[in-house]
Amino acid sequence: LDYIMFNLNLNTPFGKKQLKEIQPFYPGEEADLRAELDRVEHMIHFVRQNKVLTDKMQEVFMEMKDPTLTVQRSGSTTLSTVELYEVKSLLLQMRQLRKLTIEHEVGDYKGAHCVSECKPAGGEAEGLAAESGEEKDAQLVNTVPEEYFLTATEDLLDELDPTGDRMNTFYIYNEFSPKLTELRGKKREYEVLIRKEQKQKREELRKTQGVQLTPKFDIVLAKSNPDFERIQALPELEIVDQDYMSVTLQLKPTEEIYKYVKEIEEINAQIEEEEERVRGMLSKKISEKTDVLLENCEKIGALDLALARAVYSIHHDLTKPEIVDEHIIEFEDGRNIQVEDVIREKGKTYCPISLELKDGVTLITGANMGGKTISLKLAGQVPIMAQYGFFVPAKRAKIGLSNYMQILIGDSQSVERGLSSFGSEMEELKEILDRGQERSLILIDEIASGTNPTEGTALTKSLVDYLIEKPYISLITTHFESVTEREGIVNMQVRGLSDCNFDLLNREIQYANRRDRINIISKHMDYRLYRVDNKTQVPKEALSIAAMLGINKEIIEGAKKYM
Repeated sequence: LDYIMFNLNLNTPFGKKQLKEIQPFYPGEEADLRAELDRVEHMIHFVRQNKVLTDKMQEVFMEMKDPTLTVQRSGSTTLSTVELYEVKSLLLQMRQLRKLTIEHEVGDYKGAHCVSECKPAGGEAEGLAAESGEEKDAQLVNTVPEEYFLTATEDLLDELDPTGDRMNTFYIYNEFSPKLTELRGKKREYEVLIRKEQKQKREELRKTQGVQLTPKFDIVLAKSNPDFERIQALPELEIVDQDYMSVTLQLKPTEEIYKYVKEIEEINAQIEEEEERVRGMLSKKISEKTDVLLENCEKIGALDLALARAVYSIHHDLTKPEIVDEHIIEFEDGRNIQVEDVIREKGKTYCPISLELKDGVTLITGANMGGKTISLKLAGQVPIMAQYGFFVPAKRAKIGLSNYMQILIGDSQSVERGLSSFGSEMEELKEILDRGQERSLILIDEIASGTNPTEGTALTKSLVDYLIEKPYISLITTHFESVTEREGIVNMQVRGLSDCNFDLLNREIQYANRRDRINIISKHMDYRLYRVDNKTQVPKEALSIAAMLGINKEIIEGAKKYM
């Protein structure tokens, strides 16, 4: 489940937050889960029929930051210019999302494919019939569910964008305050006077002293310059920087300039005071919309998550599970997504399996290398995905909700506590049995394989006796074949190499290198499960596989004698 969630294409901080906080649906919440799956189905149809629109929405998502703390602070403090910019950016993105979700306005993408505009192939009568039968569905898949529609915040955007240019920038514009217009005008007048005075002094220096200042009213003078001493001593200039080779001289302010600068400093203080008043006023406006903004952020996160689920479902060919009231797990042609992704990268095809589970104990026995552990994980992956509101990797699935799920893979060691694999396994088993409750799903892989076969068999048999009386779905993989003789259990077996063409397999493996031999055997392995009614019909393929992989013939024959 972590692997699946990690690979969801979430683009907003709000969607990522919702994914972290996602909770499963429990027994008694079947109706809510069905409604959630209906929403996912709706979004899948929407994404398939509106690819350009989906891409545009995700582009908006990618630009989003999380200013929710800023929004929450707006009621108790005056926001900075940067914080006001963050809120304005969010408002612009909300505006764009409203246009995309409600109006389907995609800017330069107005030619986006829209299923309601498509005409079915065939004659006019056939086309009309198809249109009338599909018109409602066409409208459905071309709309985002209303629950994701954002509340309009145009009025707040107008407050932060008084010029109405809707640019993703922010400044304390003159339009915010007539006083600002007046003060900045006065400041500009003094800056012009200062500039005029500086230009006049620069021109006088050029004419009287032959000194040419830059447009910034300074000059870099090399110490080796024959006029260095004379120019440096000019009362109109002052040193602002120097190194071992040169000196930078700048035009010294006149008394008139000092007077203008003092006026500007006083005006700047008034401007800062007025800007703070404006920022306070805007902060209050934002504070008044806090609930709306936070609610919109929640909707954005929900839409981001819904789109991510839909896109993931499409890319992985997932199916809407049927949610039932009874405690069962059934799926046809199920696929473990993580393993399938690895197999696809190698250019190979996943062998799907089907399974039907209900309260009681089901054992999986079968070939070594037969994928029993992956099948066990799949039996948990399908129902847990369903309970978290995902479509599932199967051709068809029927799921009854569980109160508790746990898997025990008996290959761990607790180095810190000095426990062996068996010791750690027993600790985990105790935790599972202590926490088990009605409608639990218990998945156990090769229990007690880390101890001697006599005790391992006895422990597994006793565990089966215990679990078979509980209201749990228990699925256990085992090599202890005598466990399958217990009445009341269901025995599923991996087909393995039972239908394999061994002549072909031996020819392929004869000259293969060590690594390729395992791949060749895997290619011929049938990972599908089938129900076994003959309790003694347990396959013994370990010796065959050992022989194929080159184990000494004398050892193989000796093992057969012991068997």
